Amino acid sequence: MKRSEPRFWQSREKAGKPTQTGIVFFPAFDWAISPTHPEREERLLYTRDQLFEEGIMDLPQIREYQPRLAELKDIARVHFCVPSIEAQITEAHLVAAGGALVIADALMNGEVRNGFALVRPPGHHSMRVTHGNRGFCNINNEPIMIEYLRKKYGIKRIAIVDTDVHHGDGTQDIYWHDPDVLFISFHQDGRTLYPGSGFTDEIGGPLALGTTLNVPLPPGTTDTGINFVLEELVLPVLEKFQPELVVNSAGQDNHYTDPLANMRFSARGYAVLNERLAPDIAVLEGGYSVETALPYVNLGILMAMAGIDYSNLYEPDYQADKFRESSDRMRVLERIVRELTTVFDNREALVAAAREKHDQFARRYRRIFYDTDYIHEEQQENLRMCPDCPGYWTIDSQALHQVGERYQVYCISVPVQGCPRCHKDAVELYEKMIAAPDRRFDFVYLQDRVDDVYRQFDVTRKQERVL
Repeated sequence: MKRSEPRFWQSREKAGKPTQTGIVFFPAFDWAISPTHPEREERLLYTRDQLFEEGIMDLPQIREYQPRLAELKDIARVHFCVPSIEAQITEAHLVAAGGALVIADALMNGEVRNGFALVRPPGHHSMRVTHGNRGFCNINNEPIMIEYLRKKYGIKRIAIVDTDVHHGDGTQDIYWHDPDVLFISFHQDGRTLYPGSGFTDEIGGPLALGTTLNVPLPPGTTDTGINFVLEELVLPVLEKFQPELVVNSAGQDNHYTDPLANMRFSARGYAVLNERLAPDIAVLEGGYSVETALPYVNLGILMAMAGIDYSNLYEPDYQADKFRESSDRMRVLERIVRELTTVFDNREALVAAAREKHDQFARRYRRIFYDTDYIHEEQQENLRMCPDCPGYWTIDSQALHQVGERYQVYCISVPVQGCPRCHKDAVELYEKMIAAPDRRFDFVYLQDRVDDVYRQFDVTRKQERVL
């Protein structure tokens, strides 16, 4: 089963079909966690050299774009940044997110058939509430792009396929309660790798059950195993979900030389995956084998998206006979595919059962650890079980920083599909909380995606900021 054309083009035939693949390249020379940290600018410098040496950038199938700055409102549409957006970002973050927006505009304006944002810093571990950096991420580039697409172009149903070796826990968190965004992540089993999540029983919030699917891959999985998951689970689910756009959260650390993981994926395997998946947009995530993987994997993804022959693409040390899939791993993958196919096919029944189980609000308690900044966060979440929309939700978040600094914030979010009742009640809740502030909280937030208005109230200073 193959997606013959991006769904987007089915409604834009009159505009004609562009033939080029867009690319934005931003290595972020001035941003690194430390000079020797794996997440540094060299990740993309070798890729740039490879693309130029192979003459890829001169081909008529490729169209290069320059990134721009994302706006603060683009970030507020996705995140509750504590204590402020400015405290969580640098200019490099704005350019990386803005690079994804440039590709999104080029696609929607019919200038390119698809696009690849080769940008850093990465983002897929950044969650709705962000107190600092976790998993090398402060803000999440793909959701920022997706919410921009929803607001500017009215896109409703989007699928994200996360191919990073680490579970995309931040993206999962952002779309946990959204039934119109299908999130599929396949990654090395969380029992063996950061962030320790992404198991098959993580399937979405009560009103979005079955639209989050996680495939924990056994360490050592090869091209054969990963593309089995693609063919037997991902592509059939996409056919049923019928997204308007497919986004590849393109992590490249499943590669067999990556120093932070234990998988056996090759550059050619990545190319096959992207040819079959046919994403409308790919956005770079992780991948830390700077010289021996990233130049070849990025080249393979770009060639596959542009329809360029990649049959001679191999790493210099690649030997096919050393990458045979084991029967034990295949049995594990077959079981996972059967389990998740059942979950997805029964998602409506799962939501109906959840409505029976919960009262007016569904509650969830969580602990989140920020490994980069050593922050411990606790969240108490409440979701309104609305019969007419995905429901508004609130988060009471407390964070303890390594240096002893503490923040407690209260966040209210109305989804873009929010019904009039949820919208009204959420706005009234925010107004009530700032009229008589609870001194436990440092800040109160309202994320109103219906009206595209984002408010933050400083309880101590009694000042409000509106974006």
